[in-house]
Amino acid sequence: MEPEMREFLLRIVNTISIVLLWMIINLVAGIKYKLAFFEDKPFWGNYLYYLCMLLSLGWLIWHLRKKWKL
Repeated sequence: MEPEMREFLLRIVNTISIVLLWMIINLVAGIKYKLAFFEDKPFWGNYLYYLCMLLSLGWLIWHLRKKWKL
């Protein structure tokens, strides 16, 4: 296999695995620990969960854009 093709496929696999890991971590934290759902009204854990999720999403997008820049 050519080195450029191998590097490209490795970049694709890394991107998919990073995104899936991010999604799994957020789903587990949100569903298992009931942070994604509001009961009667939101509490500090809900705010912290959504803040961390948005910050990590921003970092993920920044990281992937940097990785895919040629």
